[in-house]
Amino acid sequence: MAIALEPLAGKVAVRALGEVIAESERVIVLRESGREPVLYFPVADVRMDRLKRTERRSLCPHKGIASYFNILIGGREIENAVWAYEDPISTVTAIAGHLAFYPDRVDSIEALP
Repeated sequence: MAIALEPLAGKVAVRALGEVIAESERVIVLRESGREPVLYFPVADVRMDRLKRTERRSLCPHKGIASYFNILIGGREIENAVWAYEDPISTVTAIAGHLAFYPDRVDSIEALP
């Protein structure tokens, strides 16, 4: 399985439940054979006060163990909408300290002018 990492040019924002919860000019794009590209946002550019760690974990043989987070805004919650490889395997260490969002669980992930 081929994995490629590259910086994304420009600024990208994630909106969930009507609120911007991530905005960054330092997004990393992870491309994996046979899958849609995934955008990873630096933790420093994510509203961590809107996220709550869950007990869910999963194992990817190409990236490591993923941890998951719910999004909490205004008493509403989106379960396991965010994930991170906090200690990824050596070939993808660049995504450590980054979070990714399921596009179908947030309002939008879009480039900003």
